[in-house]
Amino acid sequence: MSAEPGVRPGGRGPSARIRGWVAGWDLWEVPRRLVAPVFTVELTALALMLYGLLTVQPESRDLRTVVLICVLGVVHTEIARDVERMRRRITGEELHVDLGSVWFFMAAVLLPPGYAAAVTVLVHSHIWYRAAYRRAPLYRQVFNSATMMISAFAASSLMRYVFEQQRLDLYDSRAVLVLLFGMLAFLTINSALVAGAIAVSTPNARLSQMVGVWSENLLEIATLSLGALVAVAYLTNPWLALFCLPPLLVLHRAVLVRQLEEAASLDGKTGLLNAAAWHVQAERALQRAKRRDGPPGVLVLDLDHFKAVNDTHGHLAGDRVLTAVAEVLRDEVRERDLVGRFGGEEFVVMLAGLGGRGPAELEAVAERIRRRVADLRVEIPTPDGPLTVRGLSVSVGCAVMPDGGAELRDLLEVADRALYAAKHAGRNAVRMGTTSIGRPALLPVNARADGADAAEPPALHTNAGE
Repeated sequence: MSAEPGVRPGGRGPSARIRGWVAGWDLWEVPRRLVAPVFTVELTALALMLYGLLTVQPESRDLRTVVLICVLGVVHTEIARDVERMRRRITGEELHVDLGSVWFFMAAVLLPPGYAAAVTVLVHSHIWYRAAYRRAPLYRQVFNSATMMISAFAASSLMRYVFEQQRLDLYDSRAVLVLLFGMLAFLTINSALVAGAIAVSTPNARLSQMVGVWSENLLEIATLSLGALVAVAYLTNPWLALFCLPPLLVLHRAVLVRQLEEAASLDGKTGLLNAAAWHVQAERALQRAKRRDGPPGVLVLDLDHFKAVNDTHGHLAGDRVLTAVAEVLRDEVRERDLVGRFGGEEFVVMLAGLGGRGPAELEAVAERIRRRVADLRVEIPTPDGPLTVRGLSVSVGCAVMPDGGAELRDLLEVADRALYAAKHAGRNAVRMGTTSIGRPALLPVNARADGADAAEPPALHTNAGE
């Protein structure tokens, strides 16, 4: 019996095992166009850190500061671990503010750039290892750490340059401006790198998906501000840095409460507002609209023959269809418009500030949605191979608030009556409703029906058959 050099009989050689290990990386599951940018960011972060560490002679004071910040970061993570895991369970791993920026920015203020980057990767890795509810793939963690490292390196470089050129220290009144510039550099670079990766991987991503909502950005600014305060306190008396831990834990819990409230207002399948939350926010939007120019409008939408999807391939397939339709609705309206799921296959949208072209603008939005849904191709994995749901359609009822004003329930009733008129018109149609004196009435205009097969249930096709 013979074997190749380095290969045991019945086994694999070291090179084959290494190739198999590399081939199993989660990184290769991401879009190929994203692999090069991810590697570029990670290699840049590593190069900057090594350059900073090798070109600066370490001082005992800097080494003590490195140890202290790492210890504080570890203690913070361990104390807040349960709360942080619950937050991650709610929000997931994308665009998640873990409050570790307190230590990253503290390091950027107090340490040379290379040491600030090293502290950042150590603390950030510990947060991921100990506090993640479901650990993100390693490539994502490495990329997130790299973005934080580059941000800390850049902020530290900028602030040290200004301090040295202007001969300032942190006790000077002008140091406030330097810290603000450092915070801006940290936040801008980190947001740009993350947004760029999301834009490459998801070309049609919305702005809020790439840079996060305002509340999350405000939380990041708060943690950076706290990092600056802790750095100043540390220079006064290193033991004062311990006093930041209780406020941090309270901040964790306050953020968790807000996220729980937001989660309670969302539909679990689509991520849209649930019926109760939509009503509350729509009432507020209606009150604001009465004081501004431009009437609001309401769309009530119902998926045609949605039961056929559930009956044919089960509710998991139906959930995928609902999610796809929800994405269409989000794409076709503005960020400030309210999109909700009323239950089952029915959705509702409130568009505020339609301007002088109220009914025409509302009809145009409804038509875009109707066409997009008709063009949907929803991929569904099954044990027998992938299936594609197509031939979906939606019926839409529209209502615009009249000049004399109206209550939300009146607008919904008008839109609902228009929806049923669209159903009776053959489905896959848009109908505009209006209000008359005394009670809602239907204005039988703007009907759309695409052929005799518009009322047919959606078709399921194997990908191979397309």
